[in-house]
Amino acid sequence: MAKGVWIVAEQRDGAFRKVSFEIASAARKLADELGDEVGAILLGSGVEGIAGELGKYGVDKVFVADDAAFEPYTTDAYAMAVAKVVKENDPAILLFGATAQGKDLSARLVGKLATGLATDCTELKVADGKMVAVRPMYAGKCFGEVVTSTFPQMASLRPNVFAVVENAKAGAVTKFDPALDAAQIKTKVLEVQKDTSGKIDLTEANIIVSGGRGMGGPDYAVLEELAAILGATVGASRAAVDSGWRPQTDQVGQTGKVVSPNLYVACGISGAIQHLAGMSSSKFIVAVNKDPEAPIFAKADYGIVDDLFKVIPELAKECKKLLG
Repeated sequence: MAKGVWIVAEQRDGAFRKVSFEIASAARKLADELGDEVGAILLGSGVEGIAGELGKYGVDKVFVADDAAFEPYTTDAYAMAVAKVVKENDPAILLFGATAQGKDLSARLVGKLATGLATDCTELKVADGKMVAVRPMYAGKCFGEVVTSTFPQMASLRPNVFAVVENAKAGAVTKFDPALDAAQIKTKVLEVQKDTSGKIDLTEANIIVSGGRGMGGPDYAVLEELAAILGATVGASRAAVDSGWRPQTDQVGQTGKVVSPNLYVACGISGAIQHLAGMSSSKFIVAVNKDPEAPIFAKADYGIVDDLFKVIPELAKECKKLLG
């Protein structure tokens, strides 16, 4: 009988990504309601030493496969290893982060494990002994409740939505043999290009300052200044990215990155439905736009109708005074 709430933890360069602690905390809450244990799967090269850290966030057992074949990430190798350990241990629930890696891996595992998947979830609850996953639908216009009848019940959780909660458990480490079949690993990573700027990924940022078509060009200096003062990450709308003003990695929206920061400052962004779908779950939204009829104001907690190039420098000055 399927039992236990498991997660697939993410690490990068030997350090856990924040989303791993978020999904571990969510798994602990579910497990306590179900009277189950929390398990975690950790794959990578040279990662055995960090596995125990997950115990701090409610993980009882960590299943580790430490192999050079897992660095860098490839869908084939990861899916093969995760499917093997899941089939051997039969957890009832399997959670992922709704990150680029998590979305890719969970989609492949749906086929390997012959089960269902609820994606980009913003809430989890228990009903009749099963997980109910809540996810936004139709660009955030409504929410659907998804219950998978097969096991493991799988869901990917939107980053920055679930709180990181410390709840110390054993975090006992068990090594397993992934039994990788080289003949079935069809992909090979030829090159890895890393962002060395030190910029926090949009999906994990607590504060985001975004610019859209209203920026009028690629000069984002005023936003960069405000972001530096706030400790924020700079984002962009699709219109700005399509115009070549910012790289695609900065794009927020349905076709870019879905974000849930504590504070989202939208500058010169009208608020097309595709953009709103990517940031409407932000805890607080501040909009600056010259057009009082811009759709972004319907979602904003605070709105300023004015020229962003007048407002943002003044806002930066005041923030600098307040924050020292």
